[in-house]
Amino acid sequence: MDGTIKTDVLIVGAGPVGLFSVFELGLLDLECHLVDILDRPGGQCAELYPEKPIYDIPGWPSISAQGLVDKLLEQIEPFKPAFSFNRMVATLERLEDGTFRVTTDENDVFEAKVVVIAAGGGSFQPKRPPIPGIEAFEGNSVFYSVRRMEDFRGHDLLIVGGGDSALDWTLNLQPVAKSVTLVHRRPEFRAAPDSVNKMYALQEMKKLRFEVGQVSGLTGADGQLASALVKGPDGEIEVPCTRLLPFFGLTMKLGPIAEWGLNLHENLIPVDTEKFETSVPGIFAIGDINTYPGKLKLILSGFHEAALMAQAAKRRVSPGERIVFQYTTSSTSLQKKLGVRE
Repeated sequence: MDGTIKTDVLIVGAGPVGLFSVFELGLLDLECHLVDILDRPGGQCAELYPEKPIYDIPGWPSISAQGLVDKLLEQIEPFKPAFSFNRMVATLERLEDGTFRVTTDENDVFEAKVVVIAAGGGSFQPKRPPIPGIEAFEGNSVFYSVRRMEDFRGHDLLIVGGGDSALDWTLNLQPVAKSVTLVHRRPEFRAAPDSVNKMYALQEMKKLRFEVGQVSGLTGADGQLASALVKGPDGEIEVPCTRLLPFFGLTMKLGPIAEWGLNLHENLIPVDTEKFETSVPGIFAIGDINTYPGKLKLILSGFHEAALMAQAAKRRVSPGERIVFQYTTSSTSLQKKLGVRE
């Protein structure tokens, strides 16, 4: 077909696990093209919490989400992967020669010998809280994620929610904002106990304010917030705020992938733990999108899955070729691929 983009491996999702799979596949001389619904690489790390620290990446006691994405992009640069952003995969069909033809909602056409689904939870969007008139403030003074902490410096900040995101940003933005008020419908939280304890300690020191209740209304004009009405057990109070961060969770949707015949289980894709292959030979699923006994939704688990997937993908793309397992620390040929040896 005219305009068809051909590649060894088509990766659906350019989050950390999708990016690291480029490295593992590249070591095996497999060409990769990544498709993502967002406008840049990084997945949820880049979209929802780029400045949030991550503490469980091996070798990095602490690294920001965006910092991790940047390092992964640096790591895969020698393999020159191609990217198509602002695209949602739409249809998939297997051709007579065993390759897959994938189209997107923008009518891009890809042909690949292997398809890797690394789409996290699928396409996602924050849940809008049931606050009358909130739409008028969105994008100006109401935000559903934090891309730059500096955007909140000097503001009266109201954070709503009781999960990890709400507590983490309460703690991280407290030194930056003029004031911080946290609102949750009850005094019990779903967040990490250490974060909750730190929040209460800051409240004791009067460095932030915590209110039990729910936001019932907003005041302001021309997209700029002035205050929020909070309905609590003792009635309604007015809380000054110029920025509002509601964390009511995400709506995850697999989108058209759900129609690919992958024997979904509770909106996740079952895989084996030898190759992380789905019920359709040649289609693999790694990262938060998959499920198997003992699954842990951790980035480092996705990295492990990518390594095993790559070995199986190589055998599929190059049947009959002898694959010699090599270490980057000692293999001259791998070091040449990485550009660290002439």
